[in-house]
Amino acid sequence: MLTQNKTPPAHRVKITKEDLVSFEKEIAEIFATGTIRAPVHLRAGREEQLIEIFRNIGPDDYVFGYWDAHELALLKGVPREMVKQAILEGKSISLCFPEYKILCSGIAGSLMGAATGVAWALKHQGKPGTAYIFCGDMSAETGIFHEAVKYAVHFDLPAKFVVCDNGLSVMTKTREVWGCDDPWFKGTKFEEKIIYFKYVNGYPHSGLGKLIKF
Repeated sequence: MLTQNKTPPAHRVKITKEDLVSFEKEIAEIFATGTIRAPVHLRAGREEQLIEIFRNIGPDDYVFGYWDAHELALLKGVPREMVKQAILEGKSISLCFPEYKILCSGIAGSLMGAATGVAWALKHQGKPGTAYIFCGDMSAETGIFHEAVKYAVHFDLPAKFVVCDNGLSVMTKTREVWGCDDPWFKGTKFEEKIIYFKYVNGYPHSGLGKLIKF
């Protein structure tokens, strides 16, 4: 059973594109010094799309993400310094702030089932809110993504799967793996539960693309 937060977060501060860009730049500069002794995945180029999506995400909604979730945490209302401190502690790829209903994992596809389960619980307990699951274009090719979307569609669960397509799986071109230009769900009934957009990441998949000495 889902439990309500004992201390709900304060009213969310509006986050701008400039806020997101400056935060990633700050983390990149710190990472370059070797201070953060853990993997860091930075993102640039999708700020406007995420801001638009988060216009519809409120305090009752759950956000699930993976190793590139700095922006998601900030947009969900987690204070900048709290997100920064978690990253400095080596939690960049697994940011979790339950009081703000945001949960992330560094393992691709690992939270698809959990997020769908939360959506099921919200519906059957008559509670407000939607489960938003953010992932990349290649994670959307996994079996667990297909199973989760199929279940959410067929049982009409309050869930949205957000596919952020940067055209790459680490360094492999997504279209070469797909064998076509479009994702598998285009033109299918499953699109009703999927938000999809393309972007070009301004950072490497992980780190800064150069050796960092710790």
